[in-house]
Formats: sequence, C-alpha cells, structure tokens
Amino acid sequence: MTSRLNGKVCFITAAGQGIGRAIAECFVAEGAIVWSTDLDATKLIGLDPATARALDVRSTEAIDTLAREIGGIDVLVNAAGYVHHGSVLDCAEGDWDLSFDVNVKSMHRTVRAFLPGMLERGNGSIINVASAVSSIRGAPNRYVYGASKAAVIGLTKAIAADFIRAGIRANVICPGTIDSPSLDARIAAQAAATNRSVAEIRQVFVDRQPLGRLGSAKEIAAMAVYLASDESKYTTGAIHIIDGGFSL
Repeated sequence: MTSRLNGKVCFITAAGQGIGRAIAECFVAEGAIVWSTDLDATKLIGLDPATARALDVRSTEAIDTLAREIGGIDVLVNAAGYVHHGSVLDCAEGDWDLSFDVNVKSMHRTVRAFLPGMLERGNGSIINVASAVSSIRGAPNRYVYGASKAAVIGLTKAIAADFIRAGIRANVICPGTIDSPSLDARIAAQAAATNRSVAEIRQVFVDRQPLGRLGSAKEIAAMAVYLASDESKYTTGAIHIIDGGFSL
C-alpha cells in the first residue's frame, strides 16, 4: 500500500515537541521527505530520517537562507506558537509584538520564502496551526494570543483566495487544549503564580473540556496528514476545529 505522503517534501516549524513533533513523526511514517526545524535543535533528536535544522522563525534571513538550501517543497506546516497569559491590562507592547511576531509574522516569512517554489511546481499545501481561541471563541486571559490566532485564520484565508487557481491550497487547524510540554510549562507557571498545586491547575484545564479530557498531539497530526495529502485536493481556505467541543 502506498503511503499517503510518499515522496512529498515537507517543511515543518516547531517540530521539536508537541503538535509540531507529532506532525513530523506522522509525516515521516507516511513516507514524506521531512525537513524538521526548531529554535532548539536538540529537541529534534530522534526524528530520523527527517533532516533537522535549528531555525529562529523570527528571523527572515534565517528562513530565506534555509529555503534556498532546501529548494522546492510540496507542504509547508507552520506550527510555531507562543501563548501569552493575561488580559489587555497585562499585555505590554513587548508582549504584543512577541506574540504577533511568533504567531503570525513567522508564517508570513515562511510563506513568502516557499510559495514561489510552490507556484513554479503548480502545486502546494500550506497548513497553519491557529487555535480554537481566536475568532472562533474567546477565553479568559488569552487576549493577545486570541488576537494573533485570529490573524492566522485571516492570513490563511487570504493566501487561499489569492492562489486558488494556481494549485496552492492553504488551510488552518484550530486545536483546543492539547496535552503537550507547552501546556505543562503553562500549568507549572500558573501553579507557582497562584500558590496552587500543578495537579489542581491541570484539572482546571481538563474540567473545561466538554469531552472530559485533553486532546493529544497525534489527533492534530492526523488532520495535518490529511491536509498534506492528495486526499484533500478539494479543500482550501477551511478552518478545521479539533477541540473536543470546546468551541460549542
């Protein structure tokens, strides 16, 4: 049986842990030629036979240089993200700038770098990871995070509309709360800040999920495989919500 991504060249940001790593692992399993990147290259260990590279998605020069090295790709996955905790009153200009730089402008950089090659091939799939906390729904203390993830949805739809007749598809995945190292770090920070136990804070996250559990990174990766594959040739500009009912 032919693998679903056999021979497709795929580029993934933030592939060191969480959703990005799960996507990289599933892409490799499906026969893709994977370029995995992360700010911390040591997190990419064990993703063989994927090619690993350290990459700061806040650097246009670094992205452009790596894009020239790789050449044409079939699939671009933007999984890098940053979660700021707080309301508008807790959001300094630096917090706003960092959130939009990592969550939105990094995608602008990678699309600008790789889209010309996709256009030359007449084919390409761009997959951007946003969040259910965005234009879909609001959540307490996710002010700039929600704003930036809403921008990702707008960015993705704009790309889809502009290049729909050129063989380029752009879709967005909006996860709910996913069990991941990033979530672990946020739980630990909130526990320390509120003088509550880690277990208590984790249970708060679980209790707000209609399904009664957190999502897994592999559940998000399964959607990414579909969007990267030829099975989704008729799908573009779509919002794919995988949140266990969180946005109901």
